[in-house]
Amino acid sequence: MTGLGTLINGAAIAAGGFLGHFAGRFFKEDQQEAVNKACGVSVLFIAVAGAMEGMLSVEGQALSSGRSMLVVLCLSIGTIIGELIGIEEAFERFGEWLKIKTGNGGDSSFVNAFVTCSLTVSIGAMAIVGAIQDGVTGDYSTLAVKAVLDLIIVAVMTSSMGKGAAFSAIPVLVFEGSITLMAKLVAPVMTETAIAYLALIGSVLIFCVGINLVWGKKVRVANMLPAVVLAVIAAYLPFMS
Repeated sequence: MTGLGTLINGAAIAAGGFLGHFAGRFFKEDQQEAVNKACGVSVLFIAVAGAMEGMLSVEGQALSSGRSMLVVLCLSIGTIIGELIGIEEAFERFGEWLKIKTGNGGDSSFVNAFVTCSLTVSIGAMAIVGAIQDGVTGDYSTLAVKAVLDLIIVAVMTSSMGKGAAFSAIPVLVFEGSITLMAKLVAPVMTETAIAYLALIGSVLIFCVGINLVWGKKVRVANMLPAVVLAVIAAYLPFMS
C-alpha cells in the first residue's frame, strides 16, 4: 500500500506524544528541564555525527575535510530566502492556531514544543529517501525504522517540553505524504550526490535545533529550511562537486 510508511511514521509520533505526555506527569519541573537538556545534547551529537560523515573522508592514512563551501553557501543563501519568506513566523502562526483549536490555549510552551519537535523529526534524508521508496516501490522499511526513532524522540520531547511536540505528526504526514505522492517525479532528481548533500545540510540544521534545546531559542531554524533545497540543487553544479 503506497503511503503506508508515512502513516506508520505519523502513528508512531502520536504514540510517542501519548507516552511522553503521561510520563511527563511523574517529573518535577526541574527534572523536565534536565531531560530537555539531555535530549538537546543527544540531538547535538547525532547532528555532529551526520555532518562529519558528510564532510570528512579518509585519503590514504590522512583524514581530510571538504564541502565547507557547500555548507556556507547553502546555509547563508537559504537563510536569506527563509527570512524573506518568513517560514518561522508561518510555523508559529500555525502552531498558535493549532494550540487554540486543540483546546491548549493556556499552554505557553505549546508553540515552541510544536515547532522544535516538528523540525527535529522532519529534517533529514531518511524522511525524503524513505518517502520516495514508499512511493516508487511500495517499500516502507526506511520510514518504519524512522518511525521507531521518532517515537523515542517525541516521547522524550513531549515529557520535557509539553504536548505541543506530539502534534509534530501533522507536518510529518504532510511532508512525507506529499513526497510519496510525487515520488516518481522526485526520484530522478535525488541522485546519490544529492542525497549526500541533503543529509549533510540536514544534519547541520538538526544541530541548530539541538542548540535551541540546550540554550533556549537562539537560532530561527525554520527560516534555514530552504538550505535543504539548495543542497539538492548544488549537487548539479559542477563547481560544487
